[in-house]
Parts: sequence; C-alpha cells; structure tokens
Amino acid sequence: MLDRDDSAVQAQWARVRGRLREEFGEAAFRTWLKPLTLKELNSGVVRLAVPTRFMRDWVASNYLDRLRVLWSGENGSVRAIEIAIESALARAASAEPAAVEPPDGGPASVDAAEAVEAAEPGDELPADRGDFAGRLDPRFTFENFVVGKPNELAHAAARRVAEASAVPFNPLFLYGGVGLGKTHLMHAIAWHVRRREPQKRVIYLSAEKFMFQFVKAVRYKDTMAFKEQFRSVDLLMIDDVQFLCGKDSTQEEFFYTFNALVDQNRQIVISADKSPSDLEGLEERMRSRLGWGLVADIHPTTYELRLGILQTKAEQLGISVPIKVIEFLAHKITSNVRELEGALNRISAHASLVGRPVTIDTAQEVLHDLLRANDRRITIEEIQKRVAEHFSIRMADMHSARRARAVARPRQVAMYLCKQLTPRSLPEIGRKFGGRDHTTVMHAVRKIEELRASDPNLSEDIELLRRMLET
Repeated sequence: MLDRDDSAVQAQWARVRGRLREEFGEAAFRTWLKPLTLKELNSGVVRLAVPTRFMRDWVASNYLDRLRVLWSGENGSVRAIEIAIESALARAASAEPAAVEPPDGGPASVDAAEAVEAAEPGDELPADRGDFAGRLDPRFTFENFVVGKPNELAHAAARRVAEASAVPFNPLFLYGGVGLGKTHLMHAIAWHVRRREPQKRVIYLSAEKFMFQFVKAVRYKDTMAFKEQFRSVDLLMIDDVQFLCGKDSTQEEFFYTFNALVDQNRQIVISADKSPSDLEGLEERMRSRLGWGLVADIHPTTYELRLGILQTKAEQLGISVPIKVIEFLAHKITSNVRELEGALNRISAHASLVGRPVTIDTAQEVLHDLLRANDRRITIEEIQKRVAEHFSIRMADMHSARRARAVARPRQVAMYLCKQLTPRSLPEIGRKFGGRDHTTVMHAVRKIEELRASDPNLSEDIELLRRMLET
C-alpha cells in the first residue's frame, strides 16, 4: 500500500486531481472523480479505489484514458491504471479489481460530453431521489389481495420476492389485462419489504414516469444523478413497461439500468399488459432480458374469484350487501377487478345518499351504463361460433388439430378477429383454440393481415363478420 508520507507521489496525485477538475468541471469532478482514492503506486501501476461498482464502471469508461495520460505526464514510470471497488465503510479491505477496458457505457442518446457537463448546484433534476414507497396505495397489500386460480402463480411469486432474503428470480415479470391485480401485487411487495426491512431502498414507479425522469435528466444535464438514483436501489419496480415500446432511447437506458442491477444481484419486478415475447416495439435484447426470470400471467377473473373479491370489498367498506346482489354483479361484470370494485362503490354510495336498500333492481338502475357496456363485450366463443357458421365448419374444428386448408383458414380468421375485437392476450386466445401456443396466434394474425391486402373476397368476409359481431 502507498505510504501516506510519500509526499512526492501524493503531490503528483494532487496535481492530477487538479487537472481533472479543470478539464471536466466542478460538478463532474465532485460526482465521479473526487471519490477516487489513491491506494498504491507499484511497478508502474497506479491503483485507485471507488466506493461502488457503478462508479468504477463509469470512471473506467469515461475517464480512464485521461487518468493514464495525466499520470504519465506527472510520473514517467506510470504505465497502467487499475480501479478497484472499496466499501466506504471498510476502506482497508482489499477490493475487487476492475477491468481497465471500458465496459458498455450508457444510452446512445446521452453524449459523453453532455454526461460530464453536470448541472450547477441547485440546477439538478427535479425528481424524487428517495424512497418512492410514500406513493404506495395503503389498500394494496397482500392481506387485501383475493387469491384464486387465475392469479395464484403471480401471487405466490410476488410473495416469494417480498419474503426472500436472496433474489429468487430476476426479474419477476407480471402480465395480464387491465385491472386484474398487477399493480396491487407490486404495491404489496413494496409494502412488505418496507415493513420487513425498512433499511432497503425501494423504488416503484410507472414506465411513463421513468421515461419522464430520464428526459428531464437529459434536459437538465443531470444524467449521472439519474443513473445513480436508479442503479443503487435494492428493489426496482417498473409498472406498465409496455409504455417503453417504441421509445428507443429510454429503452436503452432501462436496458443498462436492468443489467447494472442484475449484476449487483438487486431485485427487479416489472409489469405489462402482455408477455415479453408479445410486446411489439421492444428491442430483441430487452425482450430477452425481461424473459430471464419468472414470467407470471394473471388470467381474467373467474366467477368464483369475482364473488370472493366482492365479498371482501363489502367487508372492507363495512356495508351489508345481499348475497343475491353480489352474485348478480359477479355474473354481469366480467371485465376486470377495477370495474367490479367501482360498481360496489357506486351501489354503496347510492344506498347511503338516497337511503334505499340494496337490491338487484337498484343495482340495475344505478349501474345501467356499466351493465350495458359489459353486455356488449364480444367473447372468444361467440367469435368462434360466428366464424364456424359463416365458413360451414364445425365448432369442434376451432379446437382440433386438423390442418386442412378448409379448416385452418377459418380458424386463423377467428384468431384474427379475437385479437381485434377482444382484450384477451395472445396466450389466452391460444388456449381457447385447443391449447395452441401464442406464436400460432401471432402467425395467424400476420397471415390474415397479409391475405386481406391481396384477397378482396376474404377481406369482405372479415368485414361482414366484424359487423355481425359488433351489432
């Protein structure tokens, strides 16, 4: 180790630091270069230490060459620079050596020169730097989550992540339609971790907010603080990641953030409306990363699950709802949990304000618009039936393994219409067609789109079927 009394070497290091401050500016120096400590100069190799892996990688990527030049100018014997990670809590411990070759850096949209020109003090990214748990909904806990067959895997996986002392799978990717409980489970994980290990740093936010903060960071020239904020957490949760589809620069920043956290063995939880393989407009490398861990689908609710949710919600609201009314709502409102809970809130408010008892008749009166909207929803079974009748095939052919063109083409048309007219995901549609894989449905949709462009008769048939189904 370097002798602290070696005034000549210390003076050389002081001059190198002074040049770095002059060349890169006070803000960049304070953020990235001031934390460097000189540990050793031995046999022409200068060994420096930094507190974190992320800081080491950034310094190696952006400042290593200049450090080597400046040291060589001060001391002709210096031929190499090595950077190691050293905990700020244990400076004396030996650290992991860093590769001197620059690693993959950051997003292409953030120029290196822009990155080091950090903002002046007070002119920083106007974003939250602390724990985002303050924004969590107190209702969304594991205790308030009603478990049923459609969501049991997602619930069990979320529980495992929240309770595990080590990362069980990375990332946990939750996907399903709107209002099925993805956000509830993510909030529940954050609440549980916050209570169990309050010292852990947790960030939960939407993909839209992630993009907003990244754009702000670029605009305010504070990308370094943005990176440090998101790459130093213990648990990062991004909701509705499909929002990043087509946003290439933000995707790239998220890609590097993802890799940095996985490299540090930090937990990532992500939600979307589709599985990673079905997210269009997502880079292939990002799609591959998202599928690394556990992908858990939350299926549409069953009647039994809707019944349980309504009963739990009524108990939480402290209202008495006749079982017949609860059964009526569970049968009629099949879209998602949000609409189901919203319906119960409306009935409760009406009963409280008007003073009339809750009955099926009052429920129909209060919820007439919601019930009418649900009645208009087209089902996969209805589409299959209409298409089978139109092309004169049996309903059973929709589920069979027959590949004859007279059967396969109508089946592809039905899959295409299911994708166009229902909110169901590709895996859900595939299961309704004899347990087919989602890639089969994707192929059918693409094939029919191609044929519609070249076959006017088929296009006319599809438009006729669409009008019949929508009326």
